[in-house]
Amino acid sequence: MQLHTIWFIVISVLWVGFFVLEGFDFGVGMLHRFIGGSGIGRRVCINTIGPWWDGNEVWLIVAGAAMFAAFPGWYATMFSALYLALVVLLVALFGRGVSFEWGGKRDDPRWVNGWSWALTIGSLLIPLLVGVALGDLLHGLPIDSRHEFTGNFLSLLTGYGLMTGVTMVVLCLLHGATFLSLKTTDEIRDRAGAAARGIGVLAIVVNIAWCIWTLVVIGGGTVPQPTQIFGVIAVIFAQRLAGTGNDGWAFVASGFGIAAAIGQIFIALYPNVMVSSTNHAYNLTVNNAAAGHYGLVVMTVVAVLFFPLVLLYQGWSFHVFRRRVSAPPTSSG
Repeated sequence: MQLHTIWFIVISVLWVGFFVLEGFDFGVGMLHRFIGGSGIGRRVCINTIGPWWDGNEVWLIVAGAAMFAAFPGWYATMFSALYLALVVLLVALFGRGVSFEWGGKRDDPRWVNGWSWALTIGSLLIPLLVGVALGDLLHGLPIDSRHEFTGNFLSLLTGYGLMTGVTMVVLCLLHGATFLSLKTTDEIRDRAGAAARGIGVLAIVVNIAWCIWTLVVIGGGTVPQPTQIFGVIAVIFAQRLAGTGNDGWAFVASGFGIAAAIGQIFIALYPNVMVSSTNHAYNLTVNNAAAGHYGLVVMTVVAVLFFPLVLLYQGWSFHVFRRRVSAPPTSSG
């Protein structure tokens, strides 16, 4: 297997890791106002992702950096085409990150409520925008023979891209609800389980519709791909297990559902990295967008040395903060 193909797989894994790990953060951020209820309940929801949200965002940074180093042609075309969308994405990331740090600094209800909404909206926009971007890679954007984007902002709003974004949002909602059910107690846990069951029904419908549309985009006829089948089954399991006491398995199933969806995009995309809707002869591929051989060799050595350490650290952090989060006991008069 050639190095550029290996790095396409690595980048695919990084995007899968980002959505699986940050997906439950996004879900909690979108749901904390509704499942948490009171101010204390909302803080409990936020505290469940406190140890991980910033570390999970590193997967997004590493995925972008890997694209830049391994496929500079892909990075240049994609990021120039998505420039305005990326600005909105950065604003959402900033607002969401600052809300974690500043939301509890003052007791003013308007202050707290404002940052709570910043967390909710930011957590919705990020998977929506990234989902649209990944969907556009597969659907195709206007790219000319010099691999330059020739469209405008409205060109990014393809039907399939928007559907992919909505699918990612719904799957993240399910993933967040199963995570809250796994990490909380008492009334919040019950509400999270009930929310996961309801969201799960919507996730099944949306995921099936997205899978069918994906088949149309890739010209796969009516026969589902193995990854699609696996993903739909995982979402069904998550919905069925939610609220039954099998919180861990429901969370694992929702994570597999997201992984299958993102994985399917990259499986269908290969050997392209970006499809041109102008002419398929202008597609960016793993061959014509890759960096030089020496650069890929150096990156491979670094990845082999450090990637296992990152995984070990991430696993260790989940082990350390494995306990459920409860609201502080109320003092009786």
